[in-house]
Amino acid sequence: MKVTIKTILGIGILLFIFQAAVADDITIKITKKYLNLPVSQKQERGNMKFELGGKTERVFKIRLSGDEPEYWVFCDVTALKGKTIKISYDGKSSGLQKIYQHDEIEGQELIYKEKNRPQFHFTSRRGWINDPNGLIFYEGEYHLFYQHNPYEREWENMSWGHAVSKDMIHWQELPVALLPDELGTMFSGSAVIDYTNTAGFNKGSTPAMVAAYTANTADKQTQCIAYSLDKGRTWAKYSKNPVIDSKAKWNSVDTRDPRVFWYKPGNHWVMVLNERDGHSIYTSKNLLDWTYESHTTGFWECPDLFELPIDGDKTKTKWVMYGASNTYMLGSFDGKKFMPETGKYYYVTGTIYAAQTFSNIPESDGRRIQLGWGRISHEGMPFNGMMLLPTELKLKTTKDGVRLFSEPIKEAEQLFSTENKWENLTEAAANEKLKTYQGSDKLRIKTRIKLSHATSAGLSLNGQRILDYDMNFNLVNGVFYSPQDMASMEISADIYIDRTSVEVFIDGGAYSYSIQRKLDANNKEGLRFWGTNITVKDLEVFSVKSIW
Repeated sequence: MKVTIKTILGIGILLFIFQAAVADDITIKITKKYLNLPVSQKQERGNMKFELGGKTERVFKIRLSGDEPEYWVFCDVTALKGKTIKISYDGKSSGLQKIYQHDEIEGQELIYKEKNRPQFHFTSRRGWINDPNGLIFYEGEYHLFYQHNPYEREWENMSWGHAVSKDMIHWQELPVALLPDELGTMFSGSAVIDYTNTAGFNKGSTPAMVAAYTANTADKQTQCIAYSLDKGRTWAKYSKNPVIDSKAKWNSVDTRDPRVFWYKPGNHWVMVLNERDGHSIYTSKNLLDWTYESHTTGFWECPDLFELPIDGDKTKTKWVMYGASNTYMLGSFDGKKFMPETGKYYYVTGTIYAAQTFSNIPESDGRRIQLGWGRISHEGMPFNGMMLLPTELKLKTTKDGVRLFSEPIKEAEQLFSTENKWENLTEAAANEKLKTYQGSDKLRIKTRIKLSHATSAGLSLNGQRILDYDMNFNLVNGVFYSPQDMASMEISADIYIDRTSVEVFIDGGAYSYSIQRKLDANNKEGLRFWGTNITVKDLEVFSVKSIW
């Protein structure tokens, strides 16, 4: 056989391919922005490790695909440019050879254009999201951190994802902010701006953005601190973490989700922390050394605590405490102890969970703005979960006493334009008007209906009852609701329909809920009012702009 350079090169390439096929690690010099990794939900999870100079840079679980990937995920490795990393995997390692680096995410051209991508709700480009974390406004930017698995559309590898916005409606996704470390994975928490340098992290005139978060392991949850001096783009973790380890005190693993804020009358920081069976209050002068003060039972996970004026009167206020399920109590707070004055109520139900309010909103604005996780999946998509519409919370006096109301923020109005508006329609006439919008993948509808011969009525979308008011049993979509006028035959609803979700705000935000939109390709019924001899007193239909 004639031996040529070409033959030698060919043999070399074959040997390389063979060695790569049996190897369980690869070495890559980073020259691009992203590493693209193939994923298959059919594959068992394995542990992937990045090593840099012999030291572990990160470890995570992934269903690495050695065959045809179902979808691709990515790692932003901009910070590692010019460095050489070794990637090892203890699962089916043939997928290692499919990993490649590029300045674009695999499938970049389709991101935000996918069939089941929500069009006016935040979703991550890839992977799983759940609880919103560290919601904060700083120097013209709203920051959304969130529980995130960057490597799969299911829960795992809890990290803090990160996105920023000028208006809480249009979001730009940034690199992952906090990755798991030796203390555990990154569970939920909050963020503050340490203007007076109480923790000592500030640099010159630049105040630190400080995050309080839970580090989670199988047998312990501890509270930790991290800080950023570049508007949340990069983070350093406090060298003496954890700052609270309260497992022994409560004889419980469940000690998590620190919500921190500055209590001006006491000139100290407050942390509300879910511990075992409720919310504890801790105080600190420096964000690092914390003192236990009190405990309120009856809540689970993701606490929040804030003061609101009643009916807009700043001389009359109540404190609101709530947990992940969005039930709440009203009461007073002296900086160390919350004193409940009412039982637990709800103002929102459905897919929402673990909602949090933004901190550091300017006093000139004065709003208390909440963002919640929508526990909604998106069929066939390489991402999962979403954020619901940001809402403004208000306390209003009702027939039952002071209650919490919630409506979409004013910034959302830029997305909606009135298409048509009608009054005093019969059910048949209203349904005829709605035929124009059959097949719409995003829509907003404001309506007010009056019952007559029916004890129940509402609006359906392709057979799914997105508004179902049972006047006889005082139920809205199966949940008890008593209108302000107890003898009223009317109900109003502001309905936001996206590709995979529906959000509904009843009677000016007295009650709201969110549901998964059922995608039934065989049902072409469209939008339809139902109920015996009902009158559609008002009907307004809006077109919707995409936030992407």
